Amino acid sequence: MKRKVAVFTGTRAEYGLLYWLMKDIQSSDLLQLQVIVSGMHLSPEFGNTWQTIENDGFAIDAKVEMLLSSDSDVGVVKSMGLGVLGFADALDRLRPDVLVVLGDRFEALAIVQSALIMRIPVAHLHGGEITEGAYDDSIRHAISKLSYLHFTSTEPYRQRVIQLGEAPQRVFNVGAVGLDHLARSPLMSRDELSQSLGFDLSKPFLLVTYHPVTLSEESPRESFQALLDALDRFPEYSVILTYPNADNGGRAIIPLLEDYAQQAPGRVLAIPSLGFKRYLSAVGLASAVVGNSSSGVIEVPSFKVPTVNIGARQDGRLAAESVLHCAAETEAIEAALRQALSPVFSRLCAEVDNPYGAGDASSQIVNVLERFQPESVKPFHDLS
Repeated sequence: MKRKVAVFTGTRAEYGLLYWLMKDIQSSDLLQLQVIVSGMHLSPEFGNTWQTIENDGFAIDAKVEMLLSSDSDVGVVKSMGLGVLGFADALDRLRPDVLVVLGDRFEALAIVQSALIMRIPVAHLHGGEITEGAYDDSIRHAISKLSYLHFTSTEPYRQRVIQLGEAPQRVFNVGAVGLDHLARSPLMSRDELSQSLGFDLSKPFLLVTYHPVTLSEESPRESFQALLDALDRFPEYSVILTYPNADNGGRAIIPLLEDYAQQAPGRVLAIPSLGFKRYLSAVGLASAVVGNSSSGVIEVPSFKVPTVNIGARQDGRLAAESVLHCAAETEAIEAALRQALSPVFSRLCAEVDNPYGAGDASSQIVNVLERFQPESVKPFHDLS
């Protein structure tokens, strides 16, 4: 009998990273893929991206509504409560042999709590990382402690998960799973991307994603406005703006983003979700990636494209030399962008090594999932 592997996804970005792992589980002779979808995927406000999952050839086994239309911390907590209720029913019906989750989102924490009580082993991807500017940092470590198997993106992160008390034989450094796209996903040409978006990309463009910073003094509106003011100083560049995630403060950014696009429709495109194929195609064609998404630090360096990482959200995360860090202030963002767009920095990016692996994570993960035998008790591993 095949081992049932449930893969959870709650956001567009997370699904893009999980795509090839889901395909490889689907193709395995020893594993049966189950797909649990929740969070932003089911929200019209964020693009109804569950449809993309089905269009990619995956059957969705459970849809769990949990996301309140709220921009407050209380709203996020209540969304988590709704998630736990829905995940209990979904997991009871599916009864997977293992649950796969990626990263550090509150949606993932809700389902992992449920799996723990229901004695369903969890395989956690991208544990051990640090993002000091967001409560995601604590969520990530909490998920690690609730998980049985661990697949980290670098060796230092593997050591950090072991430092949390996880046994070394259950912690695997496989690299960043999203880098599998580099070797396996055909990307769109500039003309194809332009036609798909209905937006003229004949001029150089900047790809911009900014999320609220949930654990610092950065005001989402003020920081995002500083970013927009800095972009105004580069009128020769077109701009693709993707929507923020559903963290508290995210919805406050959306009206600013939409107004900015409406004021310059020929220069600025605002879009709720690009989907991973269009997103990665845009990364490869962009003059720079700007904002505070983890993608700018983890995946973008492999495209030899500069990243301007704004503010505190990614503080503490390993980064290649092609990533420039700056304060969430207009002058600092402008200075970093000018450096990123310079010929000297372009040459540096062409030679950079990405610390997050070579793009073969999915096959390594599937190999472990096919052969692991969970124990009923997970001992704490003390460092000697």
